[in-house]
Amino acid sequence: MSKKVLALYYTQTGQLEEIVNSFTSPMEKAGVQVEKVRIQPLIDYPFPWTSDRFFNEMPESVLQIPFELKPFTFQHTVYDLVIFGYQPWFLSPSIPATSVLAHPAFQSVLKGTPVITLIGARNMWLNAQEVVKSKLNSCGAFIVANVVLTDKNNNIASAVSILHWMLSGKKERYLKLFPKPGVADTDIGNASFFGEMVLPYLEKNDWDGLQDTLILNHGLEVKPDLMFIESRASRLFSIWAHLIVKKKNRRPWIVLFKYYLLIALFIIAPIVLALNALLFKPFFQKQIERKRKYYLELN
Repeated sequence: MSKKVLALYYTQTGQLEEIVNSFTSPMEKAGVQVEKVRIQPLIDYPFPWTSDRFFNEMPESVLQIPFELKPFTFQHTVYDLVIFGYQPWFLSPSIPATSVLAHPAFQSVLKGTPVITLIGARNMWLNAQEVVKSKLNSCGAFIVANVVLTDKNNNIASAVSILHWMLSGKKERYLKLFPKPGVADTDIGNASFFGEMVLPYLEKNDWDGLQDTLILNHGLEVKPDLMFIESRASRLFSIWAHLIVKKKNRRPWIVLFKYYLLIALFIIAPIVLALNALLFKPFFQKQIERKRKYYLELN
């Protein structure tokens, strides 16, 4: 198949690279020319993170403030498809994702080009995708599909596991009690299944029905409880970000935000979810389902 595909992504741990490789493997086997570009910050982030450094990135992530990237080039000026792989940070696109979306070279390639967004997330990605959709549309791209791979473990258990991974650099079961962090290896391998689904649409350059096919095959899922938490948390993150970014000495505020987030995640969120399940969820099923479908579709 004489098609040209650009797969662009940023990864610290290598997980998103594995997802991109798995997703594009059927295309490469079919003879598609897949060009993979891993973007890099001019000054890269540490891995493992320190706690202070990680939480210090919240304001810029939420406010979508880009930073400088190392120079990168593309082999072509026009592609039949762009695959944009990214991770959410603090319920927003990661700073590297925001930065490359603001880069003139990438914007030039995006204009008039079909785009598949490929997300590797802990479990919340709705707000980040809304931001990315807006930015892609403003570049003249048109989104033809969205594929999302997440950590499918319990919200609190996965949060503990991810924090351990980020702060230790070890992708292992914390204390041998918590689940292995990140997207499961089987799910990463199964990303090739979704890549296979793309092929007939790519060959015909007719994308109608691709997203519906992905939805039917669980290429992305929207869980109402996580949707409820994220819709409220994203507003609060925005308030915190606007407050902190104005401070000359932001460290005390970052520490305050860190403890607020931990309390909200491990104590407040379970209580709020229980109250929502008892008092509101049973009476708003139609509205919840309408919102869930909105996030599944491309709109």
